[in-house]
Amino acid sequence: MSVKVGIIMGSQSDWSTMKEAAEILDELGVEYEAKIVSAHRTPDRLWSYGKTAVERGLHVIIAGAGGAAHLPGMMASKTRVPVIGVPVQTRALSGVDSLYSIVQMPKGFPVATMAIGAAGAANAGLMAAGILAVSDAELAKRLDDWREKLSASIKEEPEDE
Repeated sequence: MSVKVGIIMGSQSDWSTMKEAAEILDELGVEYEAKIVSAHRTPDRLWSYGKTAVERGLHVIIAGAGGAAHLPGMMASKTRVPVIGVPVQTRALSGVDSLYSIVQMPKGFPVATMAIGAAGAANAGLMAAGILAVSDAELAKRLDDWREKLSASIKEEPEDE
């Protein structure tokens, strides 16, 4: 199996959110790499990562960032590989700043933007798997099974907790 998904984040502190995407990909048997690639602090790393994504075999990049959240958009400007943006929750504005930064991309540089925080990261993992499943029947089956298991786990009637 080759690595087809890149999970990138602006800082180490983003990993607690972005590991949700990694855990989903692990459950589905999708190989990925996880890297810290800061749009502001490591711009050369960002440029290199984006410019080499296609030749390294990446098919999807999940990019998580908080605050100014330039990472997903800057990555989209450096590669044709689809980029899924995850707004990381922040203390100052609870991640709304991150969401606005990622979702407001100019024409020509699309970023599929997920929800703020852990749910968004998990959904990014599912979105990446769905993109890959279009051309991978075995992964499509694993994704279908995962969704069926989720549906089966929902009780029909509420219970007191």
